[in-house]
Amino acid sequence: MTADLLAPLDLAFWNIESADNPMHLGALGIFSAHSPAAGAHAADLLAARAAGVPGLRMRIRNVWQPLPAALRRPLAFGGAAREPDPDFDALNHVRLHAPTADFHTAAGRLMGRPLERGRPPWEAHVLPGEDGISFAVLFKFHHALADGLRALTLAAGVMDPMDMPAPRPRPAEPPRGLLPDVRELPGKVRGALSDVGRALDIGASVALSSLDVRSAPALTCEPSGTRRTAGVLLDLDDVHRVRKTVGGTVNDVLIAVVAGALRRWLDERGDGSEDVAPRALIPVSKRRPRTAYPQGNRLSGYLIRLPVDDPDPLARLASVRTAMDRNKDAGPNRGAGAVALLADHVPALAHRLGGPLVGQAARLWFDILVTSVPLPSLGLKLGGNPLTAVFPLAPLAPGHSVAVAVSTYRGSVHYGLVADGEAVPDLDRLAAAVTEEVRTLITACRS
Repeated sequence: MTADLLAPLDLAFWNIESADNPMHLGALGIFSAHSPAAGAHAADLLAARAAGVPGLRMRIRNVWQPLPAALRRPLAFGGAAREPDPDFDALNHVRLHAPTADFHTAAGRLMGRPLERGRPPWEAHVLPGEDGISFAVLFKFHHALADGLRALTLAAGVMDPMDMPAPRPRPAEPPRGLLPDVRELPGKVRGALSDVGRALDIGASVALSSLDVRSAPALTCEPSGTRRTAGVLLDLDDVHRVRKTVGGTVNDVLIAVVAGALRRWLDERGDGSEDVAPRALIPVSKRRPRTAYPQGNRLSGYLIRLPVDDPDPLARLASVRTAMDRNKDAGPNRGAGAVALLADHVPALAHRLGGPLVGQAARLWFDILVTSVPLPSLGLKLGGNPLTAVFPLAPLAPGHSVAVAVSTYRGSVHYGLVADGEAVPDLDRLAAAVTEEVRTLITACRS
């Protein structure tokens, strides 16, 4: 296995990170335990199997290309690369903790700790339950190592064997000289002009997105370096019941639930929801499940206003549906949510030098992340112990106080909430508001 230069967006995630804003994503899986020793056995299995998953042995290091290589790929000059860690020891990445009565409290503490950058940037924390009949595993992957789809593949590699589609091999790049072939220049010029037009369109959309709507102060904060997590488990049939009555997609309903939950939460804590319509970034994967280039982040996004200020739950859902349809019609390559695509046109050295500044600008671009993480429909097991629930946990952007991730797994919807530990001491109340909002939508559909 050879070194692989980071894609521009991966490099951006690597350089945005700071001690107070770690850029790892996570997943908290809850397992039914066959015995009180199941957690310890699971930790042993994870350590033994990790060595056999090539992606888990990859570390990230900064690279400075020599001049000929930099002339061929100037965007990579001053970048970083994934490469096998010759000193990889899975025991440094899998940790067995003392029994706990609250998996989310333990996960919150662990999510606040940055991954060690000198070795493969991932960890698995096994949390035995005090009840003796359950245990949890918290996986952490740096966003530069894996996006949601890639993290799923890596985590599945250490679960009990199951059928997973193999990624297609990455095609080899044809040999290239120091300078581009002149026959390629017309196409390159057209592509560059198209990129410039798209960049201007995205920039204008970002500027317009920040006008005339008040966000909620509760959604922004000065980073404390601490984290809280919470999870919400919903019946997928309830979501389908709302969708079939009102129309739209399951994702429309799940986003509208976030808007209604934020309204309840803001009103109850005294911040108020009047005239509040925060900008939600909805990431969109541009990578098909079996596409080439399996490691790099291939993301764009939609940017929508969450109708938190609307008191009517069905009107909130209709507003979300309209906004999402408008984004889909425009496609993931244009609009304010497509800012991530501009990373492909920023030199690597600029990512390295300007990463912290870009991170601080996140609050100017959007107010809350609401992301969907795909999971297989087949049941997962670890050491024969079935996975009963899994809560995806998104990275918290600098200056943001809350992020929301959602997955569906075996007939249930799993919301994973991540918050700044000091700014949002009442995250459990926001989690309760998610459940209450689904009930409100069901009641509204019946009336």
